[in-house]
Amino acid sequence: MGRRGNRTINLPAPYLRRIWLDPSQVRDRDTYPFCLPIFAGDFELGFDSPITIIVGENGTGKSTILEGIAALAGYDDAGGGKGYMPVDHSMAQEKMGGALSKVLRASWLPKITNGWFFRAESFFSVARYLDQAAREAGAAPPDFLSYSHGEGFLRFFEERCQRQGIFIFDEPESALSPSRQIEFLKLLRSMENSRICQVIMATHAPMLMAYPNARLLRLGKYGLEPVAIEQTDHYRLMREFCADPRGFVEATLAE
Repeated sequence: MGRRGNRTINLPAPYLRRIWLDPSQVRDRDTYPFCLPIFAGDFELGFDSPITIIVGENGTGKSTILEGIAALAGYDDAGGGKGYMPVDHSMAQEKMGGALSKVLRASWLPKITNGWFFRAESFFSVARYLDQAAREAGAAPPDFLSYSHGEGFLRFFEERCQRQGIFIFDEPESALSPSRQIEFLKLLRSMENSRICQVIMATHAPMLMAYPNARLLRLGKYGLEPVAIEQTDHYRLMREFCADPRGFVEATLAE
């Protein structure tokens, strides 16, 4: 259960049901991000599960899609929540989510703009901002920076992911060790069980891809398609490594 303004929202996640590209609003197909193969035709992405996980190689557009969704939800495409601006906003100039969001259309049931856009690269700016804001308000700062990167990341997640909203994670594993990834999986389970959290995540980590009940989508040059974790290159590569770590590395170096 949550609130939208003064009205209680009793509907379960997912709240964002579909996004699609309005081609009439794209001025130049040769400019980034519209030159990416994923946007060459009719781009559409539906959400029929509270947790959607997108996998694919770097450069295919995963982060750009997440940035566009974040901007649609009213978040900064460099990371953060509604009304939040990173202390160091220079990184946002390289993001294309704002440009993409202007030509995206969305179907909501209902529209909810509570939540957060998590990026490992902007975590320290986020933590500094929250510490400073708390001090200015005369409150005790959360002091996420006093923990290790992974632990601070998890504490940050745990504090913000117990509320109704849309939570977007861009490669959270980059700040998490394998054991921390297990803790993150438990956090995802808690969010799913709450029935008030919608999660949209991009990852390269097979451990996170294997989350039960998630809709797993692979982004390739021909678009988005449902995939089983066993069909992903990430899983196959990790399986080969685990079967013979030294032999795998030696063979790779010999190529």
